[in-house]
Amino acid sequence: MITVPFEARRFQSTAAYYLRYRIPYPDKLITRVAERSGLKPGDHVLDLGCGPGQLGIAFARLQRAAVTAMDPEPEMLSEVEAGAKATGADVTIRQGSSYDLGPDIGNLHLCIMGRSFHWMDRPATLEALDRLIEPGGAVVLFHDKSILAEPDWRGILEPLAEIYSPERHADRLLRKSKAWAPHEAMLLASPFRNLERIGIVSEYTRDIEDIVGRVFSMSSTSPQALGEKATDFEAALRAKLLEAAPDGKFREIVEANGLLAFRD
Repeated sequence: MITVPFEARRFQSTAAYYLRYRIPYPDKLITRVAERSGLKPGDHVLDLGCGPGQLGIAFARLQRAAVTAMDPEPEMLSEVEAGAKATGADVTIRQGSSYDLGPDIGNLHLCIMGRSFHWMDRPATLEALDRLIEPGGAVVLFHDKSILAEPDWRGILEPLAEIYSPERHADRLLRKSKAWAPHEAMLLASPFRNLERIGIVSEYTRDIEDIVGRVFSMSSTSPQALGEKATDFEAALRAKLLEAAPDGKFREIVEANGLLAFRD
């Protein structure tokens, strides 16, 4: 089984781009996941690998959950603090990673993760969560899947990422290869083997600034990963995007989903 080596500061240069340019998870999805999982106001929810806290803040704001937001990156936790203050959400902030899961966190009803599970030792994380999540609780993996992109900006990005960030790009391709066990397989081999998925499909119109910001929010093409090549990469990306979309507009259809994993 492949496990991505832990790198605490992997996302240190992406925090400013996450909230502004990544498509948020719809409130409707948060509500439906909360209903299906039996979440009640005051129940403890851990947002593990929280990034800037989009999910955790949403659960605190919409469901009045007692949320702990946990991430190894201080810049991300600063964004969580600012976002919670701006929305009036009550969120406890904790620096740490999946390797720091222990009884001091307390009992959980849900552990939610937004595109962060693949950075963890997945079997060890699920084993630790089995000791923390109360009966009837669940692990919920949030994800967004591109159904349509016109023009296809990801097709433009791939060859540029290979040129300007070859090592990070190779790591990303490994996670898309047959050697990488899908999350569903990992969950089915764990105590959390009762799986179901809830999805919401939405349509968006984005411009070149949105696409560039989204690209810089990715670990494989972050300013940190690109280093001194960042300026040349951005210029090449903008030129290719404008060539593909002279009006600067990109249409996207995206499915945001939550994979709920309950114990049998």
